[in-house]
Amino acid sequence: MVASIKFLCVLFFFCLLSKGKSQCSMNDITISQSTTGKEVNGKQEWRATITNNCVCSQYSVKFDCNGFNSVEKVDESILMVAGSECLVNNGQPMFKSNPISFTYAWDNAFSFKPLFSQVACS
Repeated sequence: MVASIKFLCVLFFFCLLSKGKSQCSMNDITISQSTTGKEVNGKQEWRATITNNCVCSQYSVKFDCNGFNSVEKVDESILMVAGSECLVNNGQPMFKSNPISFTYAWDNAFSFKPLFSQVACS
């Protein structure tokens, strides 16, 4: 009986440990925005910072960019707009300790909505 309880405790511990690695989700990808104080072609410039708040890296991160506009060219290696989706960082991994920033210029801050990511936990 004691052996069975120990076995169940060990099994439970490993289940919790493995679940911790798979808890990354799109909710861990956040984007904060603020004005830079500059104007580009009469539009306010915004700095957007994308952060992965999970201990695991996430790659192939995509946002819903339907309606996104900018009079300022956005570095496509950081945010590539293709139709109504945007690919972040050329699809390369985003790490917790390395937020990614870009600027764009438009009347208002755009509401970027996370769509997809792949999680890589080692």
